[in-house]
Amino acid sequence: MASRSLFLSLRRRSSQRCMSRLLSSGSVSTEYTDDYINNSETDDLRSRIFRLRLPKRSATTVIEKWVGEGNRVSISDLRQISKDLRKSQRFKHALEISEWMVSHEEYKLSDTDYAIRIDLMTKVFGIDAAERYFEDLPLTAKTSETYTALLHSYAAAKLTEKAEELYERIKGSKLSFSALLYNEIMTLYMSVGQVEKVSSVVEELKRQKVEPDIFTYNLWISSCAAALNIDQVQRILNEMRCDSGCNDDWQRYINLVNIYVTASCLTSADSISPIEIEKGITQREWITYDFLVMLYAGLGNKDKIDQIWKSLRMTKQKMTSRNYICILSSYLILGHMKEVGEVFNQWKQLTTTEFDISACNSVLSAFEDAGLMEKANDLHMLLISGNCSPTNK
Repeated sequence: MASRSLFLSLRRRSSQRCMSRLLSSGSVSTEYTDDYINNSETDDLRSRIFRLRLPKRSATTVIEKWVGEGNRVSISDLRQISKDLRKSQRFKHALEISEWMVSHEEYKLSDTDYAIRIDLMTKVFGIDAAERYFEDLPLTAKTSETYTALLHSYAAAKLTEKAEELYERIKGSKLSFSALLYNEIMTLYMSVGQVEKVSSVVEELKRQKVEPDIFTYNLWISSCAAALNIDQVQRILNEMRCDSGCNDDWQRYINLVNIYVTASCLTSADSISPIEIEKGITQREWITYDFLVMLYAGLGNKDKIDQIWKSLRMTKQKMTSRNYICILSSYLILGHMKEVGEVFNQWKQLTTTEFDISACNSVLSAFEDAGLMEKANDLHMLLISGNCSPTNK
């Protein structure tokens, strides 16, 4: 799921000086000068910071030198550099930028700045440090964004008890939250196998009149599918269709889930394959991966689908027919026929997972039933070219 964060140090004096010392290792000024060469085309603040090769180098020193040379630094520039650093997983340098922003009172920080700071604190110093920092914040700084960021840290570390305690505090607050907060606690329950708790979170979300997003629905549907409560899956899909937020992405997702449930015969405990039993892979784990693929297919995010599929194939676990039905259907509904053909060939060539032409026929029928005739025809032609005989055409 992806990451939110927060942090604020309103105790600007002693805590800031302490943090600056922790983040800046020793006499870094001489170390810094070795890390970059002046270049008229690339000599800006971002380039200087990105030329720091090691985490022990100090971004703070780079900024101070930049300002000392008479250059201006805007808060928007610092936010963008921090964002780029986080994308590159250079969290220590991003935290140093955050520290610079906090320690200079001319910068007016937003709730999002504080949230990012909590996430960075978690990554650099650990959850305990982020937790202490959050608890020391004044009440005005404990906003929906900072609460959500701390909950995200707990959820990512699978600290269920701490997450639930914070969740109860949140429910007792008078703050307004988005679906993101509820998605965090639901993601935690899915990751620790407590799928039965997801529905109560959805009930609370509705009680607070919070609009669910597609991630909310995906988590809710995944929990029901993992429990093989397919009737409830269908009820949720119907609710999605009637939701005011339903758009093309949602409709594509709804179609995919229907195709997946139908083609994979996900109806009872009998649908668990011998491979899953043999290898000790839980039904919940396989289904969670499949629904994550379908979520990103609904959102049209092929890159994410590629990443998940690559990760699954790199594991030592045997794939099931249901996994191939999911990925094949997802690429097909997005029109990526090259990838559909590759998945089809991989499935046929595997010795660990028996190729199932009947499953392909089920996918073909499910696409036809969904009214996606062009996609069904594409799959029909692929099966013929692969020397497989579709039975429903």
